[in-house]
Amino acid sequence: MSAPAGEPGAGLEKRLRTYEGRAAAVATVGKDPVNTPMIRHWCEAMGDTSPAYTGPDAVAPPSMLQVWIMGGLSGHEGRTDAYDELLGLLDEAGCTSVVATDCEQEYLRPLRPGDEVTFDTVIETVSARKTTKLGTGYFVTTRTNVRVAGDLVGTHRFRILKYAPARRKPPGKPGARRPRPVVNRDNAGFWEGVADHRLLIQRCTGCGTLRHPWLPGCNACGCPDWDTVEASGEGTVYSYVVMHHPPFPAFDPPYAVGLIELAEGVRMVADVVGVPYDKVRIGLPVRVGFRRYEDDGGVLVLPVFRAGESEA
Repeated sequence: MSAPAGEPGAGLEKRLRTYEGRAAAVATVGKDPVNTPMIRHWCEAMGDTSPAYTGPDAVAPPSMLQVWIMGGLSGHEGRTDAYDELLGLLDEAGCTSVVATDCEQEYLRPLRPGDEVTFDTVIETVSARKTTKLGTGYFVTTRTNVRVAGDLVGTHRFRILKYAPARRKPPGKPGARRPRPVVNRDNAGFWEGVADHRLLIQRCTGCGTLRHPWLPGCNACGCPDWDTVEASGEGTVYSYVVMHHPPFPAFDPPYAVGLIELAEGVRMVADVVGVPYDKVRIGLPVRVGFRRYEDDGGVLVLPVFRAGESEA
């Protein structure tokens, strides 16, 4: 595996590792204490109606952890030089591009309105050189420790890939490989249903609420248990966009992508087919169909929505 352009030699990784454990930001106070208006806005945006987040004994949703440490447009003071030095070293090695890859959070106790958080950030790890589809580079992980009155209440790990972009291949021909959906343990059942030409909706066995996209727990009551119901396939176009750019090789723009409201009440995103893209309208009745694609990545089945017909 070749090194990124400009890499000063095999000693680079050793130099990068010297930054592990160094502070990226010193202890800083959050700009706002935990507060009920922000919790309300979050829950409304997420559609989370759990009673745990309202009333006199309310707590903040755990997934809001990063909200309380964000600096906004003005940022935070307290950042050290170490992180900038690390990124500069990677720039010099030819790893001039960056992409956020994932984050991990750990919640040690609930946050409550009035809590004032402090946080500090360290450079936790720098990976060995990795080659990805984007290019060759290094994964850099920082860990932010969140505290209230000195007690650790949660951690937030943020990982980026700092890389030298791979040389682009010439544009593909029509029929090029289509991007694949990300299938994981939370949504595998949905895609198994699609492969069998069945549109399955998750149903909470605690309160009966239907939900889509698939989630590991109910955002209405918090119950982790669920089963499925098969959708009738009937729906209407709730909203839509017409895609013109970018012209990916496997797609043929312009085409319409709709937010479809199913008869059962949940909504999902899919292509609207069977009518010209400029004839799609909000309120248009549609019915699910399934399209089969074959390319060098294998067979892919996707749900689409067509006016008046069950198969696309």
